[in-house]
Amino acid sequence: MQDYLDLAEKNGVTLLDHGKCQFCGAHTRRGIHECLEIFNLEFSGIDFSSTENQIYKFLIVDAHTLQHPEIHGRWNNHFHLLRLHLIFKYKVKWTYHLSPKLSHYLNTYKVNKQDEYLIPPNTLKRGDITTTDIKKSAANGAECKNIIKAWAREVYHAWREHHRVVDNIAKGFLNRK
Repeated sequence: MQDYLDLAEKNGVTLLDHGKCQFCGAHTRRGIHECLEIFNLEFSGIDFSSTENQIYKFLIVDAHTLQHPEIHGRWNNHFHLLRLHLIFKYKVKWTYHLSPKLSHYLNTYKVNKQDEYLIPPNTLKRGDITTTDIKKSAANGAECKNIIKAWAREVYHAWREHHRVVDNIAKGFLNRK
């Protein structure tokens, strides 16, 4: 697995190491590096252990990934937007066992769609809520859950240009045998 530095370079993106996050606008001092640090370390204190709370882990991962597609592989956009679409539009109660099934379905789908790209919305236009907002609310469980859900919805809406594409994939996933 490539790390985010390699993927940014592969995608022709220069990562800034100071100021706000160049992709989502999070109020950081060390740019994307601190934004990722918050995502990887600070969110570990949020309790996702109950089945009821697992959904928030998926929402966090999808929102953050879609706010920062320049540091991920190109098919990640499909996967994370598709999962949000299944959660929000089709009310799928996402669990850990569904992610590998979705990944497998997407792998089958993309064999015949090598030229399909989901072009990201402009940087800083992928939702206003960021990692620093989640970090501030982490101590208050109910507030944090509400902000996580709002974050994922904002990001999902920012990618609305691609909802038709992921809806077609979602229907195939839901109707698979």
